[in-house]
Amino acid sequence: MAKISNLTAALLETAEDLHGVGLLSDDTYRKITVRHLGPDAPPTAAPISPQEIRTVREEAHLSQAALAKYLNLTTGYVSQLERGTKQAKGPALALLNVIRRKGIEALL
Repeated sequence: MAKISNLTAALLETAEDLHGVGLLSDDTYRKITVRHLGPDAPPTAAPISPQEIRTVREEAHLSQAALAKYLNLTTGYVSQLERGTKQAKGPALALLNVIRRKGIEALL
């Protein structure tokens, strides 16, 4: 981890305390940590289970091929995600989390 200034360390500590007692939302806390820690910030995309991926796809009324097109993936990879033989990572995980939270309309 890169060296951070005392001011940044104090800001991050305060943000963590406020988040811990519920005075700072999860989204705001993540924005603060990502902004000040950059690539050293903790990951913000929550893992998604194979069943959740299938549910997200079915609630959007999409086939595996259609979801793959929206995510710029292959149909086979989406199938592997739903079966649990692969785990979503990187941009695919981030987009699946967006769809889970806001619906497929967020990508349209």
